[in-house]
Amino acid sequence: MEIDPVCKMEVDPAAAQWKSEYKDVTYYFCAPGCKAAFDKDPEKYIQSDAS
Repeated sequence: MEIDPVCKMEVDPAAAQWKSEYKDVTYYFCAPGCKAAFDKDPEKYIQSDAS
């Protein structure tokens, strides 16, 4: 399972309908709103993961 970087829900990458590639890493999302938020400002969500 992967973690949606926006809402922190678990997402099954095999079944994920929404995903984005950023800096050679694939991120998976539970809903289109989470994907849209990530696509708008990916660094915001990556930085919060690193803290």
